Order: sequence, then C-alpha cells, then structure tokens
Amino acid sequence: MATDATPAPAPFERLEIQVGPHTHDALACGPADGDLVLLLHGWPEFADSWSEVLPALGAAGYRAVAVDQRGYAPGARPPRIADYAVPELVADALAFADSQGAGRFHLVSHDWGGMVAWALAGAHPERLKSLSVLATPHPEALNRAAAEDPTQHHRLDYVRFFRRDDGAAEAALLADDAARLRAVYGGKVPEALVDGNVRRLSAPGALTATLNWYRAPETVISVPAGRIAVPTLFLWGSEDVALGRGAAESTGEWVDGPYRFEALQGASHWLPEEVPGLVTPAILDHLARHA
Repeated sequence: MATDATPAPAPFERLEIQVGPHTHDALACGPADGDLVLLLHGWPEFADSWSEVLPALGAAGYRAVAVDQRGYAPGARPPRIADYAVPELVADALAFADSQGAGRFHLVSHDWGGMVAWALAGAHPERLKSLSVLATPHPEALNRAAAEDPTQHHRLDYVRFFRRDDGAAEAALLADDAARLRAVYGGKVPEALVDGNVRRLSAPGALTATLNWYRAPETVISVPAGRIAVPTLFLWGSEDVALGRGAAESTGEWVDGPYRFEALQGASHWLPEEVPGLVTPAILDHLARHA
C-alpha cells in the first residue's frame, strides 16, 4: 500500500510492504495490473540503485517494484546474524511478490541481490517468468573460480573481512566520514546516491545489519543455489574488481533454461547506476522474450 511519508520524486511511487513483523520500503513504477518485475539491490545499495531502470520498465507496461531488503529497511532489522541467512532472504523476496498479487513474476537483481536470485530461481522455478542477474555469477561458478584461481580467491578478501563480527569492519568503513565506505563505489555511482547510502548506513545498527548478509553463510560464498531452469540473462562488467571473468564466463554451465550472457566492456561492478543505458534495453528485451 502507499505510505503517508513524503512522496517519492516522480515518476516513482513510494510503498511499504509488510512481511511478517517487518516493514520494507519500496519504490514502484508502472501500472498496477502490469506483470510484476521485482528488483533486488546489492550491498551497499538500496532500492533507489534502480532509479534509472524503474521508469523504463514502468513505461513498457510492467509493474516494477524495487524493495529495500532485510537489514536495509529500518523496519526490517532483526537482531541475529542467523536472521540474514539466504533462505530467509529468499522467503522475503517471494513475500514481496505475494504482496503484489503475483503468482509468477520477473526477477531482476544485482550483487547480493543476485545471490538471492540464483537461490530463489534454483529452489522455486515455478514462481519465475524470467531471471536477470547483474554482476553476480552463479554461486557454484564463483566457488569453483575461487578454489582454482588465486586471483579470484583474493578478490574476495573483503568478504572475509566483512564476516568478522567484532565491529572491526563497521569501524573501518565508517571512519573519517565513511571514507572507506564511499571508496567502495569506485567513483562509478552518482554522488547523490552515495551520500544517501552513507547517511542511511550510518544510522545505529544499519551497517551491521547489512554486513550480516556476509556473516550468515557458513563459509565465504556458501549460497545454496541449484541448477537454473528459467530463462536467464546474465550481465557482467569487464572491469568488475570483485567478480572475475572466469566465474562470469562459466556461469552458463549451471543454467539449463534459455541463457544469454553479455560482458559489458569497460563497465565496473555497479551496473544499474553506472551504465543503465546498456542494462535497461537488455533487460527489456529479455522480459519481452519471456513474457
């Protein structure tokens, strides 16, 4: 339902979605009776990371809904690390779709949202019309690459640091006006979005809640994701500093349904914010093919 909060800038609607005891903030575009496109953000982002993508989806007749996920929405910050396990995040995503009355829907995702999306698609293919993942390889492809390629192994050193639950990661990221947190974006995300992200993540408990996504799995990338039967689009930036080419190019080995992989030359990890002009047409084409 629409909230009584300050209206979102046009053309967005601002929503609240209730999932059990949790309240999630969301942005939406497009007709209420359009096919649902659910968009899941990554770390350290919020629903407005999709600001340049949502209007195009809405204009094409889809009901596009981007949600501040568990740990990001102030009303959805449970206290335990275990509350951020991937099955909990998958259940949230399904509940977001249920709240919009969608039995089947299109799923679009980035970064950690991609991990959730791979897991959801593997476990609940009957719920999806299509899957679009930006940046994040299939977890099994990433696991194999990290085991076989020392470079990919060390690209994930930041994850090992984030998994520490002694407050060191939070302190380091927020020190000096959140200099290290701001640096994560590599200058590829608009300054206004970075400022908004830093402001929200600086609230008491917020950064810890989002880092709990990294801490909940048993190991660095132990995300349960089976083989993928649904039509899948995977977009990856050739300059991604965290997720290398090996894992990206081998992701298709875990997809049994129709599959399209596109390497965006010169693009970094931050695809929704950095190159929406490349990402959005590819997503729209994929959705149209699998309506």
